[in-house]
Amino acid sequence: MYDFKSVPTLDTAERYRQLCDAADALTLGEPDAVANMANVAALLWEFVPNLNWAGFYRMGQNSAGDDELVLGPFAGRPACIRIPLGQGVCGTAAKDSATQLVEDVHAFPGHIACDAVTQSEVVVPVLRDGKVIAVIDLDSPNPARFTAEDAAGVEKLAELLATRI
Repeated sequence: MYDFKSVPTLDTAERYRQLCDAADALTLGEPDAVANMANVAALLWEFVPNLNWAGFYRMGQNSAGDDELVLGPFAGRPACIRIPLGQGVCGTAAKDSATQLVEDVHAFPGHIACDAVTQSEVVVPVLRDGKVIAVIDLDSPNPARFTAEDAAGVEKLAELLATRI
């Protein structure tokens, strides 16, 4: 039985260190990408306070064969299923292969409002062999919820998961 819990008083760096340790323990040796994303989405939900959505969009293709993001495992309310590259925070992170740290999603050009409650967001691409295979998306109902320290913690998680999803 797994019982991964986060202590609310942890500083951000320690919170993400423990999160990465838990993700490593759950995904090490497991070849199923969906199972690994599902468990990590649950860990994100458990470890990171003040979220209304935590999960993955994976790289896929639309009916015309163009690359786009497709909803993966998550915790939170129902979400947009497909996101074109370059659109919204997730699509921009995937297109640019770069972390997006957004204090106010309503000020982000082309923001896609999957959940009207979301005020801030951090999205980190997961890269394998230099190509985006997925993004990790965290949404919060609080404006400016995420810091550079949050982004760095999720980037370490993305590095860990690059060969496991």
